[in-house]
Amino acid sequence: MRNKVPDREREERKSVAGLRRILPYLAPYKWSAVAAGIALIISAGSVLAIGQAIRRVIDHGFGQDQILIDQYFLALLGIVCVLAAATFARYYLVTWLGERIIADIRGAVYSHVIGLSPAFFETMRTGEVLSRLTADTTLIQTVVGSTASIALRNILMFMGGSVLLVISSAKLTGLVFALLPVVILPILIFGRKVRRLSRDSQDRIADISSYAEESLSAIQVVQAFCHEAIDRLKFGKVTDEAFAVAVRRTRARAWLTALVMLLIFGAIDLVVWIGAKDVIAGEMSGGQLAAFVFYAILVAGAVGALAEVYGELQRAAGAAERLMELLAVQPSIEVADPTTPLPSLSSCAISFRDVTFEYPSRPDLPALKNFDLEVAPGETVALVGPSGAGKTTVFQLLLRFYDPQAGTVSLDGVDLRQADPAEARGRISLVPQDPVIFAANTRENILYSRPDASEADLRAAAEAAHAADFIDALPEKYDSFLGQKGVRLSGGQRQRLSIARAILANPPVLLLDEATSSLDAESERAVQDALESLMADRTTIVIAHRLATVLKADRIVVMENGTVIEMGRHDELVEQNGLYARLAALQFNIH
Repeated sequence: MRNKVPDREREERKSVAGLRRILPYLAPYKWSAVAAGIALIISAGSVLAIGQAIRRVIDHGFGQDQILIDQYFLALLGIVCVLAAATFARYYLVTWLGERIIADIRGAVYSHVIGLSPAFFETMRTGEVLSRLTADTTLIQTVVGSTASIALRNILMFMGGSVLLVISSAKLTGLVFALLPVVILPILIFGRKVRRLSRDSQDRIADISSYAEESLSAIQVVQAFCHEAIDRLKFGKVTDEAFAVAVRRTRARAWLTALVMLLIFGAIDLVVWIGAKDVIAGEMSGGQLAAFVFYAILVAGAVGALAEVYGELQRAAGAAERLMELLAVQPSIEVADPTTPLPSLSSCAISFRDVTFEYPSRPDLPALKNFDLEVAPGETVALVGPSGAGKTTVFQLLLRFYDPQAGTVSLDGVDLRQADPAEARGRISLVPQDPVIFAANTRENILYSRPDASEADLRAAAEAAHAADFIDALPEKYDSFLGQKGVRLSGGQRQRLSIARAILANPPVLLLDEATSSLDAESERAVQDALESLMADRTTIVIAHRLATVLKADRIVVMENGTVIEMGRHDELVEQNGLYARLAALQFNIH
């Protein structure tokens, strides 16, 4: 146990230091921050001036003539007006800063995360990232847009009020500060507990977001297997766990606040009792005691507010840690400096030489092992083999989502490690087996691959993918909203939109992952004709589970356990009587 305590303390110090890393986001708006600071000082000064106004009213106003009383109360009203104006300016400027800075932080985190390679998402849940982008940034927004201002205001109140307390009565002030350590001690004790529970609470919120996102994104599967009741129970368990942690955090903060308030106002009661005796004894005036009570309440309130703020800072500290962890993640795909430009050719040669690759989440199970493949410009190569053979991994490495642990992957003789990933990916168009349709309209989904394409090019791509007919039948044609993940379309329609997107990109390299698997026989024939036209003069790699789709390929590469075991055309491979022949026998009833 002795070794764990320092580790925890270092974590807390690191967390507080993480809050300071927010400061660079404040730099572009420094003048707004300065203006907010000035408004803060004026408002704090106005509150402190009210105490002196009260003292003068009591000591000099009562028993004087009417005119003098009017002047004192007019002066007090003037101070209140200045206080109101300064408070308005402070609130507006600080809130604006909070909203602006948190928008910048969200943008920075999203921009960073979307540039990370898929390897990052093998170990990080999407729901966890979403929680950090929403719940954690909201906590920091509270600190920047409210808590920090409250803290600074109460620090000024504490400092100014303390000085004025001494001026009002040094004796009573000494008693107040003698009792101050009694107030500070619970802050230190409960503050750490609040910090720890706050971090746990944020983790549980992330669990809720992650579970809900996963189940709702697969709602059809959930309902198809009548899994709603089980998911409700599991979600209820997750939310109950989050609730339990939140209750413990709330209880700790409530104890912190209540105890501080009790100690502070108990101390004030004691000090005012002594002060009342001094007024009776003639050692101080009624106005001095009233001012002292006013400042004592301000100082006590400031200390109490700072105790509350400390709890908020502890929560924000955990949120800042989590955000900085995301921003600290370095992309596993490094961009060479300088990069080697790819040749300007209409079609590309592809080369895999002695490639060995293991996914980060499966380090002891090679997806590719001593894999070799040469694809000539304009050639169509089909990859076939059982599930887990490594076919999809070939696509992943070619798109440079990952780098192999050994060997090289090249486009036109350029090692992808030396090329700009964006330039390399710009030469490739992917049609995945499970088409990705975004929650947007038809036009935006097709234009995703080339946003600057003309209307004529857009419609030509839809025609080539045999998607134009069903698009024209939609209520608003190309402006029709397709729903989350394209739920308003059939599987075949989604696939044809995906193919239209690839056609519009017009790349020199095509990667087709069983691109016609979701189509009916008539649509498959039409799209296959479109793809054959598109594949002409382009380098194409096709992943095929249905062998009928690759009979016209220039070469068929048979893979098993991450290696090439057979290669040739359909007739040649059938004659070899190997794995391909067995697969063909199953699909074509060859005996």
